[in-house]
Amino acid sequence: MPLLLAVPGWSASAMAEASTPFDDGTVPSLARALAARAYAPPSRELPPPLDDIDYDQFRDYRFRPEQALWREAGVPFQAQLFHRGFIFKERIELHLVDDGSATPLPYRRELFDFGPQTPPPDDPALAYAGLRLHAPVNSADHFDELIVFLGASYFRAVAKGLAYGLSARGLALGSGDPGPEEFPLFRAFWLERPARGNDAAIVHALLDGPSVAGAYRFTIRPMGEETLVDVDARLYPRVELRNAGIAPLTSMFEFDAGDRAGVDDFRPAVHDSDGLSLLNGKGEQVWRPLRNPAQIEHSGFQDTRPRGFGLMQRKRDFADFQDAEGAYEKRPSAWVEPQGDWGAGEVHLVELPTGNEFGDNIVAFWRPKAPLAAGREHRFRYRLHWCRDHLWLPQLAHVVATRSGEGDADGTRPRLFVIDLDGGRLAALPADAAPRAEASASAGELRNPVAYRLGNGRWRMSFELWPGDATLVELRARLLDASGAPLSETWLSRWPA
Repeated sequence: MPLLLAVPGWSASAMAEASTPFDDGTVPSLARALAARAYAPPSRELPPPLDDIDYDQFRDYRFRPEQALWREAGVPFQAQLFHRGFIFKERIELHLVDDGSATPLPYRRELFDFGPQTPPPDDPALAYAGLRLHAPVNSADHFDELIVFLGASYFRAVAKGLAYGLSARGLALGSGDPGPEEFPLFRAFWLERPARGNDAAIVHALLDGPSVAGAYRFTIRPMGEETLVDVDARLYPRVELRNAGIAPLTSMFEFDAGDRAGVDDFRPAVHDSDGLSLLNGKGEQVWRPLRNPAQIEHSGFQDTRPRGFGLMQRKRDFADFQDAEGAYEKRPSAWVEPQGDWGAGEVHLVELPTGNEFGDNIVAFWRPKAPLAAGREHRFRYRLHWCRDHLWLPQLAHVVATRSGEGDADGTRPRLFVIDLDGGRLAALPADAAPRAEASASAGELRNPVAYRLGNGRWRMSFELWPGDATLVELRARLLDASGAPLSETWLSRWPA
């Protein structure tokens, strides 16, 4: 392939080389070859004025929509490109794939409108920073942004009626751990030309970082209410990876009703996601509300052959946020559905403290129990659902709100937890039904677990926590019917918040 990182002595003239054969084995072959030698990062060198532009100047660098790839009638996708500059300085190579052949896509200055900024040199070797795909998402006659690949190995997508929010990554290495986190990046992409009438776009990506190289194949399908992204990831570690995060999701949680101590804000909540949802290998559906902790916190949910996990946004009304600009009620949820047997490991949740809404402080991923050995291939396949919500077991009521505060009983101050539930079989129970609240704590004492109907199909369960001398308590609760079968998903949390 005419690829800078794969061909010694590469120069700008390589951009003019003839097309080369391409198939599903091409990028894995490149990744294996990369992993067999020392890491060499892509160039960050930029000519003036690109090297020192700020955020506002970078925003003036806009791709011209009329220059989008595949604008021919009947093609269901269009591609636009991102210019290098600001924090996106790495030289990312792009290739177009058509009929089994790949051709490098050289930089062309006329693709961009620079507004009041001075245009950079028209150098074919300048390359790009990333790409985005457009498709008819909200209506059949308009191409909306569907998915964007920009920065390290980050990508994010939307579905009908939703706006960008949380991100996915190709790989997480050391998220929340002591020491610096490693951020492998997608240093090259191959875009397959969509066929007329095809409902899927295919993007290949070459991952590279100091510890690992990898090959990714993304099959992207806008389905209206959700956008599906099938990921086939092949990893080739240079060293043993003990802290690999597979299918990582990254989001933001600042505060909500259950975690707003010290918050002075007119809005009732600010977050891109409000909980981690799990469907474990035993078929139990779990909800863990997110928190903004006082210090970095790690939570591991051990499992074998997980069926799914995701960072979800369940609040969907403007009144939930009261933010006309942020529109957090339109942020997507992202659900990871493993394909095949992922074996033993854990869904790992990292929550970092934050004092604002501008940086991501939540990470969730799958961490295999066994380290990823160097010098061999490790393959993970999964489907990403970008959607409003994803309820794998719709017969179970799901948590819609978590609240806690000081209770008052006999002159003492226990902690009162209140969990609201909606949907599933719970909503259709007869008037005389009496579900049982099953609640437990790892320390301290739980008292007065109760469940009662709120109306409109919703129920509430609550209990008091008397922590005693405990400094950390893991909490668990759910509703059961008269036979002991679950009526709701399992709610998990931790005290102190």
